[in-house]
Amino acid sequence: MIRALFMMLCVLSTPVLADGARVPETRAEIGLSFTPVVKRAAPAVVNIYARRIVNVRSSPFSGDPFFQNLFRDFGVPQQRVQNSLGSGVILSEDGIVVSNYHVVGEATDIRVVLNDRREYSARVLLSDEESDLAILQLEDAPPMPALELRDSDTVDVGELVLAIGNPFGVGQTVSSGIVSGLARSGTATGNARGYFIQTDAPINPGNSGGALVDINGRLIGVNTAILSRSGGSNGIGFAIPSALVAQFVTQARAGNSRFQRPWAGLAGQPVTADMVEGLGLERPGGLVISQVHPQSAFARAGIEPGDVITTVDGLPVNTPAEMLFRMSVAGIGAASTITHIRDGAVREVTLDLIAPPDMPPRAQLVTGQQTAIPGMTLSTVNPVVLSEYDLPLGMSGVVVDDPGRVGARAGLQAGDVLRAIDGIEVNDSTSANDLLARASGMLSLDVQRGDQRAVLRFRL
Repeated sequence: MIRALFMMLCVLSTPVLADGARVPETRAEIGLSFTPVVKRAAPAVVNIYARRIVNVRSSPFSGDPFFQNLFRDFGVPQQRVQNSLGSGVILSEDGIVVSNYHVVGEATDIRVVLNDRREYSARVLLSDEESDLAILQLEDAPPMPALELRDSDTVDVGELVLAIGNPFGVGQTVSSGIVSGLARSGTATGNARGYFIQTDAPINPGNSGGALVDINGRLIGVNTAILSRSGGSNGIGFAIPSALVAQFVTQARAGNSRFQRPWAGLAGQPVTADMVEGLGLERPGGLVISQVHPQSAFARAGIEPGDVITTVDGLPVNTPAEMLFRMSVAGIGAASTITHIRDGAVREVTLDLIAPPDMPPRAQLVTGQQTAIPGMTLSTVNPVVLSEYDLPLGMSGVVVDDPGRVGARAGLQAGDVLRAIDGIEVNDSTSANDLLARASGMLSLDVQRGDQRAVLRFRL
């Protein structure tokens, strides 16, 4: 009787998560809980074999810090086949699959293999290198097993999770661990930038694109990267939250081929302990704004430099990556509530999330054959260009979309910004083309590349 009462008290005192799921207490409970989870989730996790054809040049100047740019077109281009191996997760019965961009991005042939060895070809519906996500559609496939998406904002540190994928190409495997961190930004490797769930469940090469599931078999993240010096799992892995995956699926079903994220149009930095007193805050936290673009939705809502943004839609933000994640999850056209502090007073504003405006018009053009640098693709710098090339908000001028053959030999690169030509400031692509057409004798280009600014001079 006493033992039965003790067991009942243990059950009643077992921690319960926000969504009602109970945390397993004993080793026996943990062992028993994993088997049904794996049986439920594993059929929806697939192996992906992708192949792409790339053009490569063999040049003796490769790796030279000076001559590799001058002779980048040196050598005969040759085609080479690149193969990649990764994992994916089926999200719907009609064959929608999510994986990593670095697994399937720009692939010409994609084969998806289920854990029962059935194979299907797939095509990319939507991909985004910055988020390292891609949405695929299985072709001519019957109804598929699918994983349910759980809202990743309900995930807590310490939850048990399983990582399912195809590490090292050995076939589907399952590893267990816990959620060891949330709101990780700027720590993952590779192309992915943004906001991640951290886990100590082993994530090895080939696991990319696989599933990170909770103890109820629901998808909370897509495995994407590890933090390692040796290339193997050292207990720090990162997964892209399911909330962002859901927005990718929504846009893919809407027919988008590229992921469209709202434009913040502001710059800022995390609030540190040194800033607290000067900003009139009680403790460090939030994002202090240093610059706001006049066409930004935040500017229209009255956000000013010096304001400290603390939450977006009621959820805390402490870095630019966190805020961009929150906006991306909401999507273009949504209305978000922004909480900010100004002069010690807490305020709330509601703003409509927008795409970067194409004003003034981008006016992309290719320089004529009679210009000093023919065949170069130029665009007027506007919010669309600022977002595309991640340029400073105050940048003006003309961006080089493609330097062309002559421009590349002159040392220009895609993303360079022409600030002035022959000492004359340029603010749009048309005037830049006119100045290049009138140049004779000597040509002077005021070029900005990243944080560096230089003047290039050529004899025509």
